[in-house]
Amino acid sequence: MSEFLANKTILVTGGTGTFGRAFISRLLSSSGAKKIIVFSRDEFKQHHMQRELNDARLRFFLGDVRDLPRLQRAFHEVDIVVHAAALKQVPAVEYNPLEAIKTNIMGTQNVVDAALDNSVERVLFISSDKAVQPVNLYGATKLCAEKIIVGANVYRGERGPRFSVMRYGNVWGSRGSLIELIERQRQTGVVTLTDERMTRFWIKIETVMKNIEESLETMHGGEIFIPKMFSSYIADVIAMLAPDCRVQKIGIRPGEKLHEVLITEHEALRTHDIGNLFVISPEFVSWGGADRLSHMKKIPNDFYYVSNSSDFLKSAEDMHHFFKTI
Repeated sequence: MSEFLANKTILVTGGTGTFGRAFISRLLSSSGAKKIIVFSRDEFKQHHMQRELNDARLRFFLGDVRDLPRLQRAFHEVDIVVHAAALKQVPAVEYNPLEAIKTNIMGTQNVVDAALDNSVERVLFISSDKAVQPVNLYGATKLCAEKIIVGANVYRGERGPRFSVMRYGNVWGSRGSLIELIERQRQTGVVTLTDERMTRFWIKIETVMKNIEESLETMHGGEIFIPKMFSSYIADVIAMLAPDCRVQKIGIRPGEKLHEVLITEHEALRTHDIGNLFVISPEFVSWGGADRLSHMKKIPNDFYYVSNSSDFLKSAEDMHHFFKTI
């Protein structure tokens, strides 16, 4: 990592999840961070994480983002917050909508309030491609959370926290992911496929870590950072991971899309290419810095970052190569 995170106190909400564990491990190994706070609800996962990592810089805070006083205490003297806590399982969220709203939306508002009150330097919110043109409640809560984070910059003043968003697609092998489902079904000899036309974006967790670091260092406030990702047919992923299994088609499930979107045509009008990332500038800016990306490469106005585009789709052969490098 660069020297930007050296001697910083960094807090990660949802720190015992797939993203949190990977990010914290990377911070411990290469960032030079002064203190790293793991904020999550699960004492069992915290216990195992503490024993596994065994680093004096780690602090473990039991708490829920729904609990503003607990966040206020946890954010004391924190420099950087990466907000990854969320309820994300689509069926569970549809069945428990108010719980998702309390965690994903109101919890994000609590993170904003605690950061403002404690003069945190930077807050980066971890979003999802499901937030774009959402068709399920999980995506809708992520969309609302993105709006809350971007809009929070209005309250920061000249020296207050900078708030930005990182939006990306499926992380290969994350907990509760499609990959985990295929590996589990593979043992039965039958793997389910909702629709052979379905496509999804993919990214390696190591790439996510690099993108997070770059975003934290360069964020001015209000941006939505999006990695350059590739996509594939779900059928090709199944064929690669479970070649000897029978494929059973079950139809698209409630709240599921055929294809995912990372940047819409509307957002393309204010999106720039900064190398490893696309950056969407905020639509409404009242806190300064509106033109800071004007010198960067602008993407075409008709650009559409969708998973079934031939510009991003990888062949089955390419997917095999990707899998071998993990």
